[in-house]
Amino acid sequence: MESSNPLQQYFRRPAIYLKLPSQGQGYPEGAIDLPENMEIPIYPMTAIDEITTRTPDSLFNGTAVAELIKSCAPNIKDPWSIPLTDLDPLLVAIRIATNGTFMEIDTICPSCSEDSKFDLNLTAVLNGFSAGDYSTLLTIGQLKFKFRPLQYREVNETNMLQFDVQKMISAMNMTEDAEQKNIKTQELLIKINEVATDIIAKTIEFIQTPESIVFERDFIKEFLNNCDKNTFEQIKDYSVKIRELSENKPLDITCSHCSNQYQQAFAINPSTFFG
Repeated sequence: MESSNPLQQYFRRPAIYLKLPSQGQGYPEGAIDLPENMEIPIYPMTAIDEITTRTPDSLFNGTAVAELIKSCAPNIKDPWSIPLTDLDPLLVAIRIATNGTFMEIDTICPSCSEDSKFDLNLTAVLNGFSAGDYSTLLTIGQLKFKFRPLQYREVNETNMLQFDVQKMISAMNMTEDAEQKNIKTQELLIKINEVATDIIAKTIEFIQTPESIVFERDFIKEFLNNCDKNTFEQIKDYSVKIRELSENKPLDITCSHCSNQYQQAFAINPSTFFG
């Protein structure tokens, strides 16, 4: 039902339009309303959005990012199903729509150790994103592997698993008894292997054999746990390589004090990115 509020014409409007690196591929049916020109409108954040991005519990369980995207990119109907290739571009686009093109970041020159500020051009960052090639199959012997980007829901689940690993490391470091520490170390190694296998299994869309195509996640995980080491390493390396192609690139910075040129990693952390 259309609003009769006379102030409606003064509501926020799209500030920019974003062409998703995925071009809408990889979304479940009904998860995105993609215009014919493939560009979705991005709205500035509201005051409520800003509060949400500063709420620790919402940030921890992933709700803050999902609600932010639902508010500022309403063409995406199910933010939890966003492919990883589109997640950072969406967050950068929302930041641009809200605060403008430039973002001041802190940097320390590795040559002269001087602190300085760097004006990061977020439009350049946005233009540097790509989806990676998920169409090419990896062939190992008689098997062909089709990969896909993780969805935001799966990224969040992985982050929670990694948090569990960090808790286990803390518990192990606090243990003074040698026997108990050895037990906890073995438990930690098993957990790390489980997390690594789970992540790789989620990135595999299917495995094609000469007789069939296997989509079932449990079967794929069982295969990963029972294949030889070289096969596992090839699968892992290929998965990482594709993912890295879609990640934001390191920043090229010239020190304002000594003119040294260096690169600095740039991670998009929702807890600080919209501050």
